Amino acid sequence: MASETAIVKVSESPISERENFDLSGPVYLTTVDWTNPCHRRSVAASLVQAVYILERDRQEKREGDQALAPLWWKAFNFELYRQLIDDADSCIFGAIYKLSSTSPDDRHPAQAPRYIVAFRGTITKGDAFMRDLELDIHIIRNGLHQTSRFEIAIQAVRHVVATFGSHNIWIAGHSLGAAMALLAGKNMAKCGVLLDAFLFNSPFFSAPIERIKDKKVKHGLRFAGSVITAGLALAMKSKNQANRSGGTFDSLAAWLPQLFVNPGDHICAEYVGYFEHRKRMEDMGAGEIERLATQHSIGGLVLNAFGKQSEEAPHLIPSAHVTVNKAAARDFKEAHGIHQWWRSDLQFETKTYTFS
Repeated sequence: MASETAIVKVSESPISERENFDLSGPVYLTTVDWTNPCHRRSVAASLVQAVYILERDRQEKREGDQALAPLWWKAFNFELYRQLIDDADSCIFGAIYKLSSTSPDDRHPAQAPRYIVAFRGTITKGDAFMRDLELDIHIIRNGLHQTSRFEIAIQAVRHVVATFGSHNIWIAGHSLGAAMALLAGKNMAKCGVLLDAFLFNSPFFSAPIERIKDKKVKHGLRFAGSVITAGLALAMKSKNQANRSGGTFDSLAAWLPQLFVNPGDHICAEYVGYFEHRKRMEDMGAGEIERLATQHSIGGLVLNAFGKQSEEAPHLIPSAHVTVNKAAARDFKEAHGIHQWWRSDLQFETKTYTFS
């Protein structure tokens, strides 16, 4: 993996080599097999990285030949169709890419995405940080859907689908951007539009049970949580106050987004236990309890019990392809980073979970 500290010079501004495609991008991917999950993952992650660098180019006033972002999409024959600008701080938080052509050497070009809508995560440098941090807090409060940035994002996705159709349209994001893409994908799925989604290190905020080393304690806590959640859901249902997430879960079951998770990243690691626990409950004959519990959050049910309307927890999804990075990360920064997802030597395991 690229060094965290090495820098190169472009004009007068020092930049991390991690922004330079030739130094840290998937340069090995000269021919793309559009049916290969690893190739698809690497391209999606690269175009999300391009959004980060679009914003860094803006901050550093890198234009023309000095701009670093274009290499990240031109390497795969994409062009920039539109930038997505936050109306609160004028930062670039997303982009729509159009596939201009496929390489003659590419395999299965009919499976290539015609358009990709990508969203970056939080940037800790420059003037975008405070707005990004505000949106991170909205995720924790289940209020991302109420923000102007998400409204711009969902309108962009709807525009692409309405203008070009839903076939071979991808949505992708990392961290905060993955939460944005997930929420957009859920909205489209509720309308019967199932988009290919690539969600890198998507936030799952809950008690950090996955970090518990003792498996018996971990499984015991998850089982108790499922029983309590299912019991509260039944109680609220009897009072006609069920959390709204339960009413939409079935409509989302056919949508299978791609979730990319690193167990060393506490922001997304709970997805591992969320889906594995569901399978374990089914195996032990408690599938009906978990089927009800997995549709609800305890926090939302408690609010409903006190007569307060709760918002649907955006991280709760019925089905997914879950890819887990099995290599030990050196630190949180590496575990949460986007760069891991285009490594040619990535050690991973993918499982498919469906809700029925």
